[in-house]
Amino acid sequence: MLTPEKQFEIIKRGTVEIIPEEALKEKLKKSYKENSPLKIKVGFDPTAPDIHLGHTVLLEKMRQFQELGHEVIFLIGDFTGMIGDPSGKTETRKPLTREEVLKNAETYKEQVFKILDPEKTVIRFNSEWFGNMSALDMCRLAGMETVARMLEREDFKKRFTEGRPISILEFLYPLLQAYDSVYLKADVELGGTDQKFNLLMGRQLMKLYDMEEQVVIMMPLLEGLDGVQKMSKSLGNYIGINEPPDEIFGKVMSINDELMLKYYELLSHISIDELKELKKGIENGKINPRDAKESLAFEIVERYHGRKVAERARENFVKLFRKREIPEEIETVEVKDEGEGVWLPKVLKEKGIVKSTSEAVRLIKQGGIRVNETQIDNPDIKLKSGEYVVRIGKRRFVKIVVK
Repeated sequence: MLTPEKQFEIIKRGTVEIIPEEALKEKLKKSYKENSPLKIKVGFDPTAPDIHLGHTVLLEKMRQFQELGHEVIFLIGDFTGMIGDPSGKTETRKPLTREEVLKNAETYKEQVFKILDPEKTVIRFNSEWFGNMSALDMCRLAGMETVARMLEREDFKKRFTEGRPISILEFLYPLLQAYDSVYLKADVELGGTDQKFNLLMGRQLMKLYDMEEQVVIMMPLLEGLDGVQKMSKSLGNYIGINEPPDEIFGKVMSINDELMLKYYELLSHISIDELKELKKGIENGKINPRDAKESLAFEIVERYHGRKVAERARENFVKLFRKREIPEEIETVEVKDEGEGVWLPKVLKEKGIVKSTSEAVRLIKQGGIRVNETQIDNPDIKLKSGEYVVRIGKRRFVKIVVK
C-alpha cells in the first residue's frame, strides 16, 4: 500500500467534495496501519443499459481505489432499480419490471469490466437483503426519517410546490440507498453531485444504527460534447463506450480545450505529475492542445477497443480531417436492386446505420449525408447497381454495394 498521504492525494483528484476529509484521512491511516482494505461502495440502478463516458467518472475513481488495494463493491440496485432514483427528476419515473432490470444489469456488468478489475470487484445485488425484509422491517426503516426532511430536497420541494405528484416509493428511495450502506458496512460511498442528499442519508442512517459513518466522496457530472449540459444520451451530447472507434476518436477531438483538461483529470490514467506538466505545457505554449487532445482520444479508444484499433482510428482521423481522405477500412453492406433502385433512407435504416427512415430523410434535408463525397439534398434518392461510399455526418462512413 502507498502511504495514507499519497493515497489521499490520488483519491482527491477530480473530486468536488469529500465529507468529511479528516475522517477519510483517519480511515486511510487505520487501513494502512492494520493492513486492512476499506470497503468502497458504489451503487448503480440499471435503468439504462448503455454506458457513456459520463458514467465512467465514478468507475475510474473505483479503479483508483482498487489499485490502492481497497475492496470495491459494485452494488447493482436490482431492487431499488424497480423504483428508480428520483434525484433531479421533475416527475415520477415509470417503474421497470424485474426482467428489464436484470437484463440491463447484465449489460452493465459486461461494460464496467472494461475499466474495473473483475478479480478485485465484489458484485452485490440489493435484492439480497431487501427481498428478505418483512413489511414490519420496511415500516421500521420508513419510521427513521420524516416527510419534512425529505421535502428539504430541492427536486422534491420543487415538485411539491408545483403540485406534481411524488410517490411514497420515491420518499423511500433515499432510505433504501442509505440502508445499503448499513448492510454492507461501507467505509466510503461514491456518487455524483446530484446524489448528495442520498449519500448524506447513508451517514445519518449509519449513525442511527450506532455505526461508524461512511465518508462521502462526490464526483462532478461530466459535461457532454457541447461543453454546457451534462453528458446525456437524450441530449445527444454523449460518447458511448461501445460506439465505433472512429466515432469515439472524432467526438473526443471535437471537444473544446478547456473541457479536454477536465476529461484528462477525470478519465485519463496519466499520473497527477503528468497532468500538471500537461497543463503547464499548454499554458506556456510548449504543448499544442490539438496534440494533447489526440493523445486523449487515442487513450480512450484504446481502453475500450484495444491498441491496434486505436492506432487505426487515429490514422483514419488524420486522413479524414488533415488530409481530407476517406478511411481505408469502412463498413460494407450489400443490398439487392429489384429493378427500380434502392431507397437510400430505407437501406440506412434496415442496416442499423440510422434509427429510422425519417432520421435519414431529416439528415439528407439538412445536408448531413454525402454520396461519393457529393452532398445530396433529395430524400427520394435511389441507388442503382454499383458501389457507393456514403458519409453520414462528419465521421461515419459506410460502403453500400447495390447488386
